[in-house]
Amino acid sequence: MTETFFFDTYAFIEVIKGNENYKRYSNSNPITAIFNIKELYYILLKDFGKDIADLHVDKYANFVVEAPLWVIKKAMEFKLLHKKENLSYTDCIGYILAMKSGVKFLTGDSKFKDRQNVEFVR
Repeated sequence: MTETFFFDTYAFIEVIKGNENYKRYSNSNPITAIFNIKELYYILLKDFGKDIADLHVDKYANFVVEAPLWVIKKAMEFKLLHKKENLSYTDCIGYILAMKSGVKFLTGDSKFKDRQNVEFVR
């Protein structure tokens, strides 16, 4: 059975770039948030152009899960609790969404390396 992970933007970029350490995740079931899709589109647009950005974002947009208001609130509480770490809004929302969904938060962001419910891969 294929595993499901919450892909943060970093994870999408590494899969797209063909990072060997992310190869096993390219066949997993990703879920993500619209905020990650926004970041992904911007990064791909900037680094690879509109055609590549459209191709990947159109593909991954099918895996977006809704972030209800209570998730946004919990994520902002988490961000405030860890304000010295300067976590991004998007990552905080994704981390809480992953926990809500019962899946691991897949990231290469070292700020999340030793946190519960994280699959940290570089």
